[in-house]
Amino acid sequence: MNVTGKNGWALLLIFLGALIFLNFIGIGLGALIGLLFPLALIGLGIVGIKNQKSVIGWTLIVIGLIGLLSKLSGWIGLILAVILIGAGISMLKQRRVY
Repeated sequence: MNVTGKNGWALLLIFLGALIFLNFIGIGLGALIGLLFPLALIGLGIVGIKNQKSVIGWTLIVIGLIGLLSKLSGWIGLILAVILIGAGISMLKQRRVY
């Protein structure tokens, strides 16, 4: 199957319909759908920049990044906590002789 613009849209619609159907039958993918919207904004922004619409493109990218950071803030906090704990442990393990 040759993926053209029309086929790509059809595949996207099938994918989104399948996600909605899975959510309806109880297999919740809300977190995934919540991440798809900011990623779609970032992707549309990249397409806008490639089509010489830089103001709209950068605006969509910034809005998408803000949305993505807000969705991933829990993971970012967890990663920061692990880094801080590791740095503290490594500082305690270092023995300095003065």
